[in-house]
Amino acid sequence: MTTPPQALARFVRQRTVLLTTYRRDGTPVGTPVNIAVEGDRAFVRTFDRAWKAKRLRNNPLAEIAPSTLRGKPTGPAIRVRARLLSGDEASQAARALDSKYRILQSVMVPLAHRLRGYKTLHYELVPVDE
Repeated sequence: MTTPPQALARFVRQRTVLLTTYRRDGTPVGTPVNIAVEGDRAFVRTFDRAWKAKRLRNNPLAEIAPSTLRGKPTGPAIRVRARLLSGDEASQAARALDSKYRILQSVMVPLAHRLRGYKTLHYELVPVDE
């Protein structure tokens, strides 16, 4: 594993971040999500019918900020670009999340998605230079 860039270094040990995505009219919407950082990118997981997935499909620019489990920001946000992963890249993201959250992300979330008939989506988050 390579050293994360300065922007992502503070998220390596962070368990929850506030992912802020944008509606078509530009209104920001914050959602707490689990994050795993590997090298120069971060990964998050959601399901196909989640509103955040729809917003990311329309506008891949977002922000992440360290937060509490309930989504209260505990630090400054950084701008990121989200990219939907597939194939081997999605498997790599799944392994990163599974190893950081052994029970929640490796057992409970995939089981809940499967039982509800959702498709699990993995996103790569890369810091954007402003």
